[in-house]
Parts: sequence; structure tokens; C-alpha cells
Amino acid sequence: MVRPASAEIDHLVVAAATLEQGVAWCEATLGVTPDPGGRHPLMGTHNRLLRLEGAALAYLEIIAVDPHGAAPTRFARWFGLDEPALQRRLVEHGPRLVHWVARTNSILALRRRLRAHGADPGLPVAAARDSVRGRLRWRISVRRDGRPLLGGALPALIQWDSAHPTEAMPHSKIHLQALEVRPAPVLQQLHAAQLELADWLPVPLRARLQTPRGSVTLAADDEGVP
Repeated sequence: MVRPASAEIDHLVVAAATLEQGVAWCEATLGVTPDPGGRHPLMGTHNRLLRLEGAALAYLEIIAVDPHGAAPTRFARWFGLDEPALQRRLVEHGPRLVHWVARTNSILALRRRLRAHGADPGLPVAAARDSVRGRLRWRISVRRDGRPLLGGALPALIQWDSAHPTEAMPHSKIHLQALEVRPAPVLQQLHAAQLELADWLPVPLRARLQTPRGSVTLAADDEGVP
């Protein structure tokens, strides 16, 4: 029997102008040093990671354009990283939450469901990177323009074809309290734990974290929303 497509919070995406800037931001803002990540040959990006406590198989990703990586040729970089306006904001104001990724057991079925309700998260593509525990493999929805929809409130979709990266991550002391999104009809198709549809939310996407620095709120903004 085929299980119905489910959705869970897989990871939060924080973009940085450089990975070094992202590490410094993480230490100053969250009070911890992010764990090693890796390079994404498909997209010419690289990352650092932090496991999120209080959520099953969830983490925070700090991602930046890899200066030694090749730019993709079939589509723009994921999470809007090729957008000049975003890169200017990252240089001028530092790293920021830009998107989130929903884990699913059937990426094609969940994509069909979202498209039927008026929003296309993109075409699933295969990606991989090396890690200290071996090669990670996954499929992720990527839009050709690379731009998150609904200001980042509509997630990219991911289906892991290998072990999940959190299985090799140490505990971080960073707890995800809630991921809040500004409601849109299509988001009613997602039922992830700790995802809250908040009518009053002044921004498209907001994550509330408990950290060694106390309560920290990360927010995406409306600037550049398609």
C-alpha cells in the first residue's frame, strides 16, 4: 500500500553573503558554532549546519555561494541566492532567514497536491554531497528562477534517499519552538508539527528558537517577494 504524502519540517535556510559571515553571525546571534557541512556541486553553494532540538530530524542550514564552485546552468541557485537584491541585503545587513524545507515521503505526490492548489514549488531534482559519515543523497524541488514563493512561506520539498544528516550531528542546545508562516490557501495542504499558520504575522516566515543567548526570532521579510 502506498502511504499518503506527509510533510515535516526538515530544515530552516539562513542565507549569508559568505560562509565565514554566516559562522560569525551564528556565534554572535545563537551562541553556538555551527557544525561542518559540505559543498553542493549541483548548485555551487556550501553550508554549515546545526541540529534543532525539539523537532524530529530537523536542522538549521547556513548557506552561501561557494566562491570555488561552478554556477548551475539549468536553473538559478536555490533559495534565491542569485537574486542581486538578496545579495545586497546580506552584505549590508548580515545573514537572514529566507526559506524552509519540508521533508516528505513522496515528493512527487506532495508537489502534485501543492500545484493543484495553485503553487508550484519546482521540479524535483537529484542532489548529493559528501559528509563525514559518507555520501548524502536527496531529491529537492527547485524552481528554474530559484525564487522562494510567498516570501519563503511555501517550502521547498525534500525527500532523502540516504541517511538524514542529523544522524551525524551532535546536540546543539538550539531548540525550535515554532515555525510561523503567514497563511495562504495552499499552505493548508501542509500539516507539519510545529508549523503555525498565523494570520497576524507581519512577515511571511518566522522561526522562534531557544538558544544559549535566550529567545531568538529569525524572520524573512517581504522585500523581493514574487
